[in-house]
Amino acid sequence: MKNLAPVALITGGARRIGATVVKRLHQEGYRVAIHCHNSIEAANKLADTLNAEKAESACVLQAKLGGQLAAQQLAKDLIKRFGRCDLLINNASSFYPTPLEGVSETAWDELFSANAKAPLFLAQALSEKLKVSKGCIINIADIHALRPLKKHTIYSMAKAANIMLTKSLALELAPDIRVNGIAPGAILWAETNSGQLTEKPDYLDTLPLRSLGGGDSIASSIVFLAKPDNYITGHILCVDGGKSLLQ
Repeated sequence: MKNLAPVALITGGARRIGATVVKRLHQEGYRVAIHCHNSIEAANKLADTLNAEKAESACVLQAKLGGQLAAQQLAKDLIKRFGRCDLLINNASSFYPTPLEGVSETAWDELFSANAKAPLFLAQALSEKLKVSKGCIINIADIHALRPLKKHTIYSMAKAANIMLTKSLALELAPDIRVNGIAPGAILWAETNSGQLTEKPDYLDTLPLRSLGGGDSIASSIVFLAKPDNYITGHILCVDGGKSLLQ
């Protein structure tokens, strides 16, 4: 019998917030494609755990995202494995400081590629399949797309582009595909590309909710935004413990 369970592709799905989202969507009945680049061991372990719970419900797709060809190949691999796509979560990101005195074109290319270019071309590559399923795209932005993070100029710019991508695609792909974004605040301690934890945000104790949000706060928001009957598109949901209320 043909498997009619919906399919979600989660980029950067092997670790941290991505892994939490993968597990939550799997609990919600999705078959999940776990994209990774370097974290193949963690991705395979997660997929094995989920497949032990429900056979053939998870797979790993390894790719270095950025350009159009990479996105097209990832889309082909997904469709070959599961035959459809109902939900695209553009979660994979690159994050590190770029103080003005050290700004380089390499940093520009890396940060824009991960945070803006890859989501655009994945949306393009999967748009026809998402249209068939009346599916949904959810882009993970950042509250610092709205208010910049000091010494992270390029990252903040790239996430601002991510938000404009969300709103632009919401118009272009309507009425067949809904496109929304999530702007996380203090969810988990941030890591640099080298895997090192950054310092505790100095504003944490000033937040109205005075705590980290945790990966489940993002996963729950994704489940809500993915529901086909919520009549929402082009919206950026701030999941930030009230950070955006502060001046």
